[in-house]
Amino acid sequence: MSNVAFLSSERTYLRPVEKEDLSLLYQWANDAVLRGLIGEVTPTSLGSLEEFLEKARADNSRIWLVIVAKETNRVIGEMGLLRMFPAWRTTDMSLIIGDEDARGKGYGAEAIRLMLSYAFGYLNFHRVAIGVVGTNERALRFYEKAGFKREGLQRDGYYYNHAYQDFVMMSMLENEYRDRYGIGK
Repeated sequence: MSNVAFLSSERTYLRPVEKEDLSLLYQWANDAVLRGLIGEVTPTSLGSLEEFLEKARADNSRIWLVIVAKETNRVIGEMGLLRMFPAWRTTDMSLIIGDEDARGKGYGAEAIRLMLSYAFGYLNFHRVAIGVVGTNERALRFYEKAGFKREGLQRDGYYYNHAYQDFVMMSMLENEYRDRYGIGK
């Protein structure tokens, strides 16, 4: 697998998803616990991931990257920007630490700082948004700690495992990013 970094921090780097990564992403996409945390409900085949990779490569409104731990050169997660709409200077973000052993160790915090820097500092977005399953308290705390603000609630907006759950909409504006991370002062 490639170890060429597109964006890099102290312990992690982000690089484009490659075909060799898909078997790992396939495992994560079909993990019942992880699906419940991120809002996925349908099964994913390896073939559908291959098709998605090809579509994502040609889609100017999406960037799909893997998160790699530098020390081991192991893929531990995935993240991206989607629904990028330059006219409004807005985008949505996704972040999944799929490797259970890598959760809670600060890799996600490094990855989100890299992606926010890229979104605000290079792509000139003004707003980055994310939707979080309301029962995923760990993710809600993580995004708030990173500087995201809760801006809305889709009551009973997500159905999984015989139950409705709220979906929490969160965002960060460019000035909030710059204030929080001391950029451009």
